[in-house]
Order: sequence, then structure tokens, then C-alpha cells
Amino acid sequence: MPIISLTSDYGTVDHRVACIKGSLLSMNEDIKLVDITHDILPYNIQQAAYVIRSSYKNFPEGSIHIICVDSFFHKDRKNILVKIDGHYFLAADNGILNLIFFDIKPDYIFEITLNKRFDDTINFTATDIFVPAAIHLYNGGVPEVIGKLITETKETYFVNASYKASEKMIIGEVMYVDNFGNVVSNIHRSLFELHMSNATSFIIKFRNIVLTKIYNQYTDLVADWDDEAEYHGKSAVIFNDNNLLELTVYKGSLHNGAASLFGMNMGEKIYIEFDS
Repeated sequence: MPIISLTSDYGTVDHRVACIKGSLLSMNEDIKLVDITHDILPYNIQQAAYVIRSSYKNFPEGSIHIICVDSFFHKDRKNILVKIDGHYFLAADNGILNLIFFDIKPDYIFEITLNKRFDDTINFTATDIFVPAAIHLYNGGVPEVIGKLITETKETYFVNASYKASEKMIIGEVMYVDNFGNVVSNIHRSLFELHMSNATSFIIKFRNIVLTKIYNQYTDLVADWDDEAEYHGKSAVIFNDNNLLELTVYKGSLHNGAASLFGMNMGEKIYIEFDS
């Protein structure tokens, strides 16, 4: 059986997440529900896209992912169902699915129309539109019953890192800060390795900081595990599990990690200069 996942910017203090779960269980008590996160910053589709892209592949194929980020109902904005990479995604047509799947083409896209009868009132997108659509799919229903096929959705893009040949430099920027205060850039390992293949050395520059080494993983920073505590608060650069360049502080947190230590914010530039 498939799994239904939930991602939202609702937090867990208010009633909204409970309403979604209660509505789903009222329609099918046997469904398997998994929370990805409800701590997305309000309306922050870039943050949500990074989290969902990093996690959805760990779910079994056929899973149904409800995305309630910047999803409050407006009659002039579509709500869509997309099947892509073996998974179903339900979201407002606000550009988030384009951010998640900037490099993968969808199998199909449907505008969800099950709510567009004359007597339908939408009070809450998640319970009135996404929940019945998700249950329909969970029970084996086809999308044609709940929507109409479309070919275009709102397009929004992450800024891509670029290479400036005249200065032998990759120019990237901060795209995400995680719960440990790690600063994730948009510089992919493949772009770095492409240009490093023609260079003898490199330096990483941001703010007034210069670093010259990239570790394979977070714990490689610790050279002596008998004195592991001595490395707490030390900074490093790694390629994370998404193969993106990440600034990290060993045993850091959101309040004393790389973001706060370096004063880095979303959109700030990170440079890699090559020397041949």
C-alpha cells in the first residue's frame, strides 16, 4: 500500500495539521501517514522544495505527498496533481513543484477540479481539496476522475551556480539553512569537479573567510577521537548528501552553527577560485 506524506508551513501549535490528519483518517482509517515536516517557514516554497527533494526518494514508489506550503485557497490559482518519478504530489500551483523537479519531467499534470461545482465552498485547501484527492489516489482511483489534464504550471527557479571563465571562478549562493545552522549552497559537486579537473588548487571565499579544503563528510573534521570535544565549534566545508557544497560547524546548532558564526543569509554569495 502507498504512504501519504504531509509537509506544511502550519507548525504544530495550531489546529491545521490535526484537521488534515483527522480528515484523512475519517475517509480511510487504515492509511499510513508520515509527517515530513510542518516547520517550513511561512510561504517559503524554496525551503520546502529543498526538504521534499531531499526526502521523497526514501518513500516507496506510489506514495502520495501532500504539500501545504503557500497553499491557502484563491479562486484564481489552480491546485494541481503531478505524477513524477513514480510519486504523486498535491500542491498549489505556486511554483514549488518546478523547484523540486527542475531536472525531471512529469509523467502528467492535472488541475484538481473535484471542488468546482456550484455548491462547493472551499474553507481550507488541505481538507477540502488535497485530502479527497489523496484518498482517491490511495484507493486506486485515476486522476481523470478528480481533475483535467493540463500542460503548463507556474515556473519558479532556484538560481544556478555559474562558472566565470575569465576569473576561473564558480559563483554560487546560499539556498538553505538547516536545523543545525549548516549553510547549503547551490554549488553542485559535479560543477566543482568539472573545473577542478583543470586546476591544481582552489580556495573557497565568503564574507571575509577563506577556506582551502573540502571534507568528504562532516565527521572527517575530527582528527583525534580521543579529544573529540576539542573540535566542537570548528568550521568546515563538505559536499552534503545532496552533493551540494555546505558550510558547517562541528556540533553546531541553528543558533551557534555556520549561519550565525559566519553571518550568512539566504542569497549570499559563495565563491570558489581555481588556480592552474
